[in-house]
Parts: sequence; structure tokens; C-alpha cells
Amino acid sequence: MGGAAQSALAADYQPAIIYDLGGKFDKSFNESAFHGAERFKKETGIAYREFELQNENQREQALRNFARRGYSPIIGVSFSQAVAMEKVAKEFPKTEFAIIDAVVEAPNIHSVVFKEEEGSYLVGLLAGMKTQTGKVGFVGGMDIPLIRKFACGYVQGVKAANPKAEVFQNMTGTTGDAWNDPVKGGELAKSQFDRGADIVYHAAGATGLGVLQAAADAGKLGIGVDSNQDYLHPGHVLTSMMKRVDNAVFRIFKAGEDGKLHGGVEVLGLQEDGVGWSLDEYNEKLITPDMKTAADKARTEIIAGTLKVHDYTTDQKCPVE
Repeated sequence: MGGAAQSALAADYQPAIIYDLGGKFDKSFNESAFHGAERFKKETGIAYREFELQNENQREQALRNFARRGYSPIIGVSFSQAVAMEKVAKEFPKTEFAIIDAVVEAPNIHSVVFKEEEGSYLVGLLAGMKTQTGKVGFVGGMDIPLIRKFACGYVQGVKAANPKAEVFQNMTGTTGDAWNDPVKGGELAKSQFDRGADIVYHAAGATGLGVLQAAADAGKLGIGVDSNQDYLHPGHVLTSMMKRVDNAVFRIFKAGEDGKLHGGVEVLGLQEDGVGWSLDEYNEKLITPDMKTAADKARTEIIAGTLKVHDYTTDQKCPVE
């Protein structure tokens, strides 16, 4: 195929992405999605359009505007775009949509969800082995089953390493603002440190930046989420629970380019490299050989199915709390 023909095809393919509240540079969930889109652009030379939501009311408008202008597929980053997407997808049945972190059953919506509990178990195991006080914490963003899923997996991992450990838990709020309040995140983490915790894991988007800052300020340890956040406070981030939203976005854009994107549900766990934990030059001195061995062993057992991690979204009672 000649270069001109390739350029024509590239011009016909117009993917788009809508980030959730908190912005694409939240150093967490949205930013991971952004990196996936950028990877697609770099590898294919195909540009994409993007939009950063400023308030809750823009979701439906943004989806509809992209669809009217012929963009497809259109990715909505976050479960919070589900209602708007379901409505708009019906209006544009020939447009392909995709959503991250929710299941919307429609022939032209591709849904991607993750087994956050599996990755959270591993970072909980590491926290349970690392803690000196026997007390660790968790700060969630919006109080919803998805975030309770992180918390429950984390507690299960902590207790597997240290059955007598105490796990403090706080949620930031009940609205979308809970994802973008680093001051409150820092206050919640500080309260947990004041109660004796020496490690706090966050699943709170941009709010979690305050958690990690509070850990560094207190000379304690934080655990990052979604993106690799180890570099933010070297020596004070034990690890990060990697949620590979970047891989999901890349795969969606690539499937759309290849004409292979369709409705249905994709579930990404440890086996699919959808979740995991980070080990790099910023935290390697914090992770002992025994900790790495234990995490690797647990990962293998979870993938094999011999170690079961509770999924809070299917049974909203965490068995280890």
C-alpha cells in the first residue's frame, strides 16, 4: 500500500477520548489513559482528539459532540460516563464507543473492567510484610463498590502476611469531587499516621497525591495507584498498584483501526497484565528479596486459581474485615 493510501486511511480513522474529572495529568487514572492514547499515536501516526471534563454535566455533551463530528471509537474514561454513554450510543448506532471501569451492554459499546482486587492483594501483602507497627491504612476516593474492591483486596493481602495487623480505612467523599481533593487526602492519611499506621495505600485519583505527600512529610510510606507513582516521593512510596488503563486504551484504539472493535466485556487481571505492582529504581531499596518472592508466589497462585481474592462487586461483604 502506498504512502498516500495509508494517509487517506489514517485520515478516515478518528478516535477520541474523554477523560474524567481530575484531568489527564492527574498522575494516576486519567494520566494512564493518556499514555495509552499517546502510545497509539506514536506507533501508528494517527492523531486522536481528547476532552477533559470540567464538571459532571459535560459528559453527555462531549460524547454527543464527538459522535456528531464523526469520531469513532470514542472512549469514556471512568464508570461515571456510563449513563451518558448508554444514551448517546443509542442515538449513534454506527459509532463505536468504549468505556473504562464499567459494563454497559449495547452492541456498539466495548466495556473494559479490571480485577483491581488482585493487584491490591499484592500491594497489601507487601504492606503487611513491611509494616513495623502492625497498623496500615487505606484512603479511597468516592465511596462506591469499585473502590471498596481495592480496599477489600488490600486488607486480604495485609492479613495474609500479618493476620494481627490493623487496617484503617477512610473514603474521601460521595461525589465526583472526591477524586480531586489532595488536601483532604492528606488530612485523612495524616489521621491514620497519627493512629499508628506507617503505610497508607490510596485509590483516590488526584486526591491520592495528598496521601503520598503526607506520607513523605511524616517520614512514612505511601502506596500509589493506577499509574506508577514511585517517582513522586522516592524512598517514601513502597510500591504502586498498577492498573493498566494505558494498555486498555491502546488496545481499543488499535482494534478500532483494524476494524475489530465490537461490543462486549473485556476483563483484565494479573493474567492479562491488567494489574500488577511496581518495582523500579525509586523503591527497590524498600522491597526485600523475601517480599518480592512472596509477591511473585502470590501472583502465580492467583493466576493459577489456587489463591482466591474476594471481589467486592459480586459480594459486598469483605470476608477479612
